[in-house]
Amino acid sequence: MTIRLYDTSARQIRDFTPLVPGCVSIYLCGATVQAAPHIGHIRSGLNFDIMRRWFAHRGYDVTFVRNVTDIDDKIIKKADEQGRPWWSIGYENEVAFNAAYDALGCLRPTYEPRATGHIPEMIEMMRGLIERGHAYAADGNVYFDVRSFPEYLQLSNQELDHLRQPSGEGETGKRDQRDFAMWKAAREGEPSWETPWGRGRPGWHLECSAMAHKYLGTAFDIHGGGVDLVFPHHENEIAQAKAYGDDFARYWSHNAWVTMSGEKMSKSLGNSVLVSEMVKRWRPIVLRYYLGTPHYRSMIEYSEEALREAESAFARIEGFVQRVVEKAGVVEPADEVPLAFAEAMDDDLGVPQALAIVHTTVRQGNSALTADDKEAAVARLAEVRAMLGVLGLDPLDERWSGGGTDRGEDLHGVVDSLVRLVLEQRQAARTRKDYATADAIRDQLQQSGLAIEDTPSGPRWSLS
Repeated sequence: MTIRLYDTSARQIRDFTPLVPGCVSIYLCGATVQAAPHIGHIRSGLNFDIMRRWFAHRGYDVTFVRNVTDIDDKIIKKADEQGRPWWSIGYENEVAFNAAYDALGCLRPTYEPRATGHIPEMIEMMRGLIERGHAYAADGNVYFDVRSFPEYLQLSNQELDHLRQPSGEGETGKRDQRDFAMWKAAREGEPSWETPWGRGRPGWHLECSAMAHKYLGTAFDIHGGGVDLVFPHHENEIAQAKAYGDDFARYWSHNAWVTMSGEKMSKSLGNSVLVSEMVKRWRPIVLRYYLGTPHYRSMIEYSEEALREAESAFARIEGFVQRVVEKAGVVEPADEVPLAFAEAMDDDLGVPQALAIVHTTVRQGNSALTADDKEAAVARLAEVRAMLGVLGLDPLDERWSGGGTDRGEDLHGVVDSLVRLVLEQRQAARTRKDYATADAIRDQLQQSGLAIEDTPSGPRWSLS
């Protein structure tokens, strides 16, 4: 079956046909590193990590570019407020973003360019757009003339006559207030670079058009990002790149928000949940399950209850994996995923439907264990591992089972040691036929949120 993706520009699901057979090129708008990431930021990275993994599973050679916006108004403002160099703010938060991506199991991008590392490419693009009559310089700024590009606003499906273009401080000399800044004139005390039109710094939109051109060429397959980037960012990227002569992206893919109380999670609203704090309270693999398993185009309403439900659901998968490993040893993933799982993933990355196949296979495997059918249980685990591997959720993968690389795993080990000590006391009570004490210990553990299962190889605990 052909992979099919929802294309924002076409407003429908389309068959995916790569520009180069067997290859996929993806550009994802990454972090603006003004502050540490909350889980709403990282959702985008997770969604496109799953997309990338699925293409790779289907045999494609994937080139994945995720940029870093390390200069903008908010970074400069924070640097001024804190009395620090602007680049230290950016780098500190870039490190925090990469730590969050790593913690939640995202593969590293093929390339991760910074905006400030590509000033020459931006100058070259502005020069070309001015020569073609699509841009102009004024008061040290360089603006894109939106009326010169008839296709403008096709992605966001707006009308130019009704457009209200966001503008920043110092954007003087515009011929039309709807024109947008590609380059901003230098202001005293702010970082700036030399150009033929005077010193200044990049506008937000120019960097991505220039970097996509550099790393993926004049045309590439998929451009991704959060749905909030459709306008103005992605609309303006398209105008710059196509007016410059590039074909640019053939498919546009956008993930939905994480919300709190119905509002988009954002630092400005004061309702963000930092990844660095969340991983102290929840195992990172559980956070990945929570953020990565809803459909990428569906909103996620954050709540502690929803996270607990995700934790319980993933614990059921882990419990099956652990039981088979105890009985048969480590089982390698199957070469292929079940057909129903593949069909769900091929259909616009239908992760919820694909996950249903995972849970069905887990139930089948548990039934096989109950029937003492070791061969069937092993076969089901091989399938489960193959499916979880695509989703980045295989608990036996070295990323998650490497031992002590994150606080959640450390805590799990401590709890395991304490519970086993109590279980030894329970077993001693049973051995001396003190069943009242043994039952009291079991009941107390269950009241603490633990489920105890007696198996031929000894008692085993899990979160109830």
